[in-house]
Amino acid sequence: MLALAGSYAVIDSHTAGHPTRVILGGLPRLPGRSVREQRDYFRNHHDALRAALLHEPAGHAAMVGLVPARPEAADFGAFFISSYVYLDMCGHAVIGYAKTLAATGSVAPPCAYFTLETPAGIVTVHLAWSQSGALESVRFQNVAAHIGVEDLAVTVDGAGPISVDLAYGGVWYAIVDASAIGLRLDPEKIAPALQLGAAIKAAVTEELRDLPPASGGGAAPSVLFYADISRLRARHLVVLAGNKFDRSPCGTGTSARIALLAHQGRLGDGETYIAENLHGIGFAARMTGGTPEIEGIAHITAFSTLVKEASDPLAGGFLCQ
Repeated sequence: MLALAGSYAVIDSHTAGHPTRVILGGLPRLPGRSVREQRDYFRNHHDALRAALLHEPAGHAAMVGLVPARPEAADFGAFFISSYVYLDMCGHAVIGYAKTLAATGSVAPPCAYFTLETPAGIVTVHLAWSQSGALESVRFQNVAAHIGVEDLAVTVDGAGPISVDLAYGGVWYAIVDASAIGLRLDPEKIAPALQLGAAIKAAVTEELRDLPPASGGGAAPSVLFYADISRLRARHLVVLAGNKFDRSPCGTGTSARIALLAHQGRLGDGETYIAENLHGIGFAARMTGGTPEIEGIAHITAFSTLVKEASDPLAGGFLCQ
């Protein structure tokens, strides 16, 4: 007989390779009117659950969790937890949540869209269904994106001066042209990109020490490397930490990049930009009336119950960095 300290119903999915773990049962009730207030209560009172549910041995460094929350002004509510930080917005997880809602019957044809309250604001999620009733694609209208600092020069040991652009797409990103610094975005050679991305992140954070609005109020911007394939297509790699990268093209990162392209006059209103990950799987993105829209699809990988034995010395989770 098992002596359990807790059990948690979850549905796992991946969006272009990056995981979303929707936590449907086992969490304590979270007071607060808005999703942001509920998120803050979770962070202040139950942060140990983030590690227990996302870190090894139940998860890994790149795991992202989504906690459904009571919306104040939308059809659904959710906040996002990751192995290191809390995210105000997470594009790949929004797509994963839409797939999870469809898999559980919470949304179904002919539902064409729903609104989702996140800590960053309300996003509208559009659903495209096949004739058989399967969810074929998800397109979300993100929160407003904007530019922070352009052509910020940072110096990284061994790499010299590097030019970065700071842009916000629900989360702040330091955007770097990989080709300009001789970096190959190759799934077989990920280690050098992680090392360089972590170094750039540290350098940018230091440069922005006196500019909190451009760094997300003190949060270190992740690094989005891009390599243009054509005018409207590029490969993306988002480095989150020295041991963590986004397997998808990154929804909020893509939002930041297309906002920058539009600001530079390189992307017209309504033009479709394809952001692909290291495996060539793409998000379709466009700026419509100044708002980023990202389209992709997720796939379910597991319906399961995570359990924590009372006697398990590693039940709280661990990460090796």
